[in-house]
Amino acid sequence: QVQLVESGGGLVQPGGSLSLSCAASGIAFSIYAMGWYRQAPGKQRELVAVITRGGSTNYADSVKGRFTISRDNAKNTVYLQMNSLTPEDTAVYYCNADLTFRSPPRGYWGQGTQVTVSS
Repeated sequence: QVQLVESGGGLVQPGGSLSLSCAASGIAFSIYAMGWYRQAPGKQRELVAVITRGGSTNYADSVKGRFTISRDNAKNTVYLQMNSLTPEDTAVYYCNADLTFRSPPRGYWGQGTQVTVSS
């Protein structure tokens, strides 16, 4: 049974930071591309960042220079460090595991974690 469990969301003030984690089980984690996606109210789900099995990364233009994706294959976990947060970053953030980076993504999804940026 595949499970992706996100954690680390919450309420943060503009300019603040949050770190998200996604722990995977039931898959051969190291061979998967791991991605973070987000969906704001009334909007489509969009790519935030992805890290391939080889460690290459890809970011949405809106988060470049502010967010960092990383992975720890020994812990079957992918991380998203988010800095300089703005209200436009408010969304439900989802973890995705796919055998390759593609659009639209396939594979497995977590249940999501809410990130709210507000003063």
